Amino acid sequence: MSSTDPGNQPPENGEPVPRKSARGHDWRHAMRSEFSDWQLWWARAVMVALAVISGLVIVGFTALAEYTYDLFAQLHARWWWSPLLWTPLVACAVVWCTRRFAPGAAGSGIPQVMAALEVGERPAARSLFVSLRLSFAKILLTAGGLLGGLSLGREGPSVQIAAGVMLQARRLVKDQRRIHVHGLLVAGGAAGIAAAFNTPLAGVMFAIEELARAPEQRNSGLIITAIVLAGLVAVSIYGNATYFGVIRVAHLDLALLLPGLVLTLLAGVAGGLFSRLLIASLRGQGQDPLSRLRTRRPIVFAGVCGLLVAAIGLVTGGATFGSGYESTRAMVEGSGVMHVAYAPFKFLATWLSTWSGVPAGIFAPSLAIGAALGNDVALLVFHTQVPALIALGMVGFLAAATQAPLTAFIIVMEMVNGHAMVLSLMSCALVASFVSRLISPPLYPTLARLQLERIPAPPLEQAPR
Repeated sequence: MSSTDPGNQPPENGEPVPRKSARGHDWRHAMRSEFSDWQLWWARAVMVALAVISGLVIVGFTALAEYTYDLFAQLHARWWWSPLLWTPLVACAVVWCTRRFAPGAAGSGIPQVMAALEVGERPAARSLFVSLRLSFAKILLTAGGLLGGLSLGREGPSVQIAAGVMLQARRLVKDQRRIHVHGLLVAGGAAGIAAAFNTPLAGVMFAIEELARAPEQRNSGLIITAIVLAGLVAVSIYGNATYFGVIRVAHLDLALLLPGLVLTLLAGVAGGLFSRLLIASLRGQGQDPLSRLRTRRPIVFAGVCGLLVAAIGLVTGGATFGSGYESTRAMVEGSGVMHVAYAPFKFLATWLSTWSGVPAGIFAPSLAIGAALGNDVALLVFHTQVPALIALGMVGFLAAATQAPLTAFIIVMEMVNGHAMVLSLMSCALVASFVSRLISPPLYPTLARLQLERIPAPPLEQAPR
């Protein structure tokens, strides 16, 4: 053994160096190091507790959102014309509260978490996008939007809400070097998706594909722990049920190939146009009358959007109100068939709801639009594989709108128990996402860059005299 071998080096500071075993690892020293550090275990306990709390918060948020929409549905059932007054009024009130008390709660919530990941360890800038105060504001404001019957989802907001809860670990752990902001934000966002959709695998993929953008060995344990615990909380309360029921697909054959390809291309184009339209609208640089009204009179503009959403809802018999959960479930289970005009009307209602400035997600409405596209293609070609085309439409439009094909594929597969269509769903997601990229830049990263523009510019240093 040469003199440079570590085994022949003298001990530093008079302390003996633990001798490695033949396998190169002293397990006794590792056990002592692992279990003697109480601060490490305190940090782990805090993060486990916050993961459970995140799941409970998302479950409570889900219950509140469903309750508020039920109130709207009761109002609409009693007075069919009431949305023409109620929906614009609620939209104005929610946008006023958002702009006055919580500007960082506007929009989906996913771009805010991505912006917070960009600013990293700058607390002042990070609090503009993710904080406990914004989480509670997001809960109330999103539920308020559903109280008005607006076409919005709660899954995107769940990402920002859960991330804000997980971030509180920084306040509870004295040695903040033991927990990283990046890991907390990614774990919280993924836990939000897992608890909102009851899709733990989708939470993992969402963390990698949309938030972290690459697998991280350092934070993988935290991410998995948060997802598992938040998912267990949701399952223990709501049961191990799929979000949109169980899709019943007969034997797949080549007869599905042509309509499936047509649907995939249609969903890719529609999702790309949806993404491009949202980006152009939310940038606020248009010169059309509505864009100018949004810039100058945002509260009035929200009322106009609410009135248009109400009119669309009445024309469709109330089908486009809310997140679209009931319509999608009816199509997936085969208990209801939507009119061929449902998809474009839901498209318009979701765009107007998001453009209004109300805190709103697009996941659930996107799934409803995609399911309707699949239903339309099935009706047009007189195809018998209606459930399969509905599932392909869901994954295709969501993948195109978000340009996150793996997340979209896993979400739909878990939500409809579509394991029999794994290859078909995956292929549809990849092709639709590719088509969308030819039409629009990626939605969430682009909106995240718009969020970063809200950070105040640093004051200019005075020149020396």
